[in-house]
Amino acid sequence: MFKQRLISGIILVLIAAFGLYMGGVVTFAMTLIVALIGYSEILRIYHIEKSSLAVIGYTGTILYYVALFFDLEQWTTAIIILFLIFLLGCYVVRFPKYKVDQMMAAFFGFVYVGVMMSFIYQIRELQNGGEFVVLLFLAAWGNDTLAYCTGMLIGKHKMSPILSPKKSIEGLIGGIVGAAILGGLYGMYLNTYIRFSFNPVTMFPVICGLGGAVSVIGDLAASAIKRDSGIKDYGTLIPGHGGILDRFDSIIFIAPVIYYLTVMISGGAI
Repeated sequence: MFKQRLISGIILVLIAAFGLYMGGVVTFAMTLIVALIGYSEILRIYHIEKSSLAVIGYTGTILYYVALFFDLEQWTTAIIILFLIFLLGCYVVRFPKYKVDQMMAAFFGFVYVGVMMSFIYQIRELQNGGEFVVLLFLAAWGNDTLAYCTGMLIGKHKMSPILSPKKSIEGLIGGIVGAAILGGLYGMYLNTYIRFSFNPVTMFPVICGLGGAVSVIGDLAASAIKRDSGIKDYGTLIPGHGGILDRFDSIIFIAPVIYYLTVMISGGAI
């Protein structure tokens, strides 16, 4: 099991690294595909992954991403509103085929997975986006790894005994501080060969620390959804890891945070 988890984890990291390194259409396609798979995992919980609601959801997600790709951000809000209108229209026309929780899950999944994950692509498209997108993984996976290590070493006080019994307050603090330190080290490295309009040595720790703190909410929220739904994993796509949402739950949640913090400190230049 450990070997399988390790191998699939390495393959996943290599694919993500390649897609993000290439940028442009490659990053766009990778992000869209991952978003559609993650969205289907949400829909599967409510048994509507092959329904009319799903067709509307997949279509809305694709249109949203296409608007981003062609720099038509002014239409993204309209797409979200139209998506909700069509979703409610399907709910009414097919009534009582779909339950209200299924209709709401279709909209929630669209925003939670589709819209929020799109910020991975949007970060990559920023000026110096190739460097900025690394912050996403330092904040999410760095926080997760260092929180685990800190919790194993000195964790005594439970953070959320019912939802996640293994997580500790010490681990929470260690993860956030660790993510900030990783951000600082990364800023020191970049500062040797890239001239930014800000000091990355002081700003990257802030971004990674805040991102790490928010990632905890994303991780716990994903766990809460699974517990409420009575499932262990969102899927089986990634051997040893579960589904897309099992591996990207924190990243999905903090991608918009990292994007807006990065835009703010870089003066909004894209």
